[in-house]
Amino acid sequence: MKTKMKSRKAITKRFKITGSGKLKRKQANKNHKAWGRTVKQRRQARKSELVSASDQKRINQAFQG
Repeated sequence: MKTKMKSRKAITKRFKITGSGKLKRKQANKNHKAWGRTVKQRRQARKSELVSASDQKRINQAFQG
């Protein structure tokens, strides 16, 4: 009997796959010591961003298991 490959749960919680197959991620530097950053930096950190092309292949492999 074959077993399925398990995806890495930490990766699945941090990234979402878009309709075109790209990966979406949250911006860093939003929570801890946020008062040290400007209001503009905190506001821009609310938006999500796409994962860079160089990292996308590595993260996709972890999604597969």
